[in-house]
Amino acid sequence: MLELKDITFTYIDQAVINGLSFVAEQGQNIAVIGESGCGKSTLLKLIYGLYDLDSGTINYNGNPILGPKYNLIPGEDYIKYLAQDFDLMPYITVEENVGKFLSNIYRDKKKARVQELLEMVEMTEFAKVKAQYLSGGQQQRVALARVLALEPQILLLDEPFSQIDAFRKNALRRNVFQYLKKKKITCIIATHDSTDALSFSDETIVMQHGKIIVKDAPQNLYRSPQNKYIASLFGEVNELELNGKLHLVYPHQLKLDPKGKLKCVVQQSYFKGGYYLVEASSGSQTLFFENDTFLPSGASIRLEFLNKTA
Repeated sequence: MLELKDITFTYIDQAVINGLSFVAEQGQNIAVIGESGCGKSTLLKLIYGLYDLDSGTINYNGNPILGPKYNLIPGEDYIKYLAQDFDLMPYITVEENVGKFLSNIYRDKKKARVQELLEMVEMTEFAKVKAQYLSGGQQQRVALARVLALEPQILLLDEPFSQIDAFRKNALRRNVFQYLKKKKITCIIATHDSTDALSFSDETIVMQHGKIIVKDAPQNLYRSPQNKYIASLFGEVNELELNGKLHLVYPHQLKLDPKGKLKCVVQQSYFKGGYYLVEASSGSQTLFFENDTFLPSGASIRLEFLNKTA
């Protein structure tokens, strides 16, 4: 069990992490989301032991995780951390990067392990290519394979799919998170991607100004957000007043209805593949809703609420 208890970290004169506490059970996948600068990346670095805490404690199975004041080489053997810069060796091949920390005593086992990981991240055809010749997305996939090579007990991922092509990203996520569950590896992922937080996490932490606002199952956070800040982390959200009460309404919860209570004028329709995201105005307020067909700018419409969230 990973336990953070009332940790605080100050950079120069600003508290980046402020009295933060949470527990991660073995094998859990926890997503950390929040606006840029809220402390997500710093949190991962503190767990890894790259910085010293101002106060509080971080423990894994009762043993403290300490920073550079106590460890000449930061980090613990059972923790792997994938930063946004990947930290690959540019002048060696993909397979050499992935197998960098694997023992050379049993070469056949090492080769098989590297092959397994390259298949997971779909990089087998680039095994003999030097890292310097890879695209950013390809480097990110190799870096993912490398941090998994020694099967850590705790895996810290900072925006691990940010540069990967959309057509490959979903399959890669499924492969990686299924593997982590199979191996019971605790994973904490800092992300701006709502798919990471909704589809693959057991719990999601929402951060703001270095603090945890809420920690809950992603289904609960999405269906019943406490405020607009939380709801907006999952995509567009409308804040509407109905019968004197404020409602947070996602675009899919507003539908065209000739008898709807909300009069609007269409401003723009954005094609999203399976639907259109329509921007409309109601008085001085801008609204977003989903529709199956294109709606021309200037069209007068009526909307009705479905499944209110708050």
